[in-house]
Amino acid sequence: MMNISLKNFLQFPIIKIIVGITVSLGTMILIKNYIAQPILYKIFDDKMVADNIKNCISFSALLVSYYYFSKYYEHRKPIELSIQNLPREMFGGFALGFFAITLSIFILYILGYYQIVTISTEKYSLKLFTVLLTAAFVEDLLIRGLIIRVFENWVGTYITLIVAMLIETLHVFNPNSTLFSTAMDLCWGFTMAMLYVYTKRIWLPFFFHVGWNFAQPFYGSNLTGIDNMGTIIRSEFSGPVIFTGGKVGIEASIFTVIILLSIGITLFYLSKKEGKFVTRNSLRLKTIGYK
Repeated sequence: MMNISLKNFLQFPIIKIIVGITVSLGTMILIKNYIAQPILYKIFDDKMVADNIKNCISFSALLVSYYYFSKYYEHRKPIELSIQNLPREMFGGFALGFFAITLSIFILYILGYYQIVTISTEKYSLKLFTVLLTAAFVEDLLIRGLIIRVFENWVGTYITLIVAMLIETLHVFNPNSTLFSTAMDLCWGFTMAMLYVYTKRIWLPFFFHVGWNFAQPFYGSNLTGIDNMGTIIRSEFSGPVIFTGGKVGIEASIFTVIILLSIGITLFYLSKKEGKFVTRNSLRLKTIGYK
């Protein structure tokens, strides 16, 4: 009886999420800060090279630790890591994320609120890109791959979408956060959750995230309030903050929010149409042993 009770406790969704985050994130931090960094800093005089390799190792450590958490703790095959449609989800996700920002920039340009000053790669580095890559992967693996997945299989898709939106309000602690940028975070949580719900894999939301994050400094915008992520196009933004996003960046523009929400609503409709929502009925059938 004790073993059964302990097993049920360890497999309870909230406990599973806590353990998953602790194991995966803890392993990544341990390897990154206490193994990879000391060794790489001794091998390479150029800290830029060392940091790029360290970020790649962090990415790999998180992925591997999550895989083994799924295999030995959850006793399942992590289908959310399936590479079945990886090329399509990789290129399609990145293109969609980059296009969403590009379209918003284009609208500002047409309205006269965006001007290109110079184009140069001097203020952008591979290190900045690997930082973006790793940060996006941490967020998408642990939020979409773990939290959203577990909640969807526990309470269904509808409630999970609310949870996904609320999680993103943590971005309120980002630099220069505003009330409107918090509303944008809710839309971000909804759309990113729908990218996962539609595929049941993390790759589409992850590469969308990478394209989205890369595009903003590419066009000379702040990234979620951060102004030191480098630029490729040095530009000038003018006009109302609700159009430009102000110090938060182009992602807080009303145009970007509308584009983002349109993507999420489209995926919501497609997911409903194609039967990809987890409902109370499907959860009930699963509980009593039916697939």
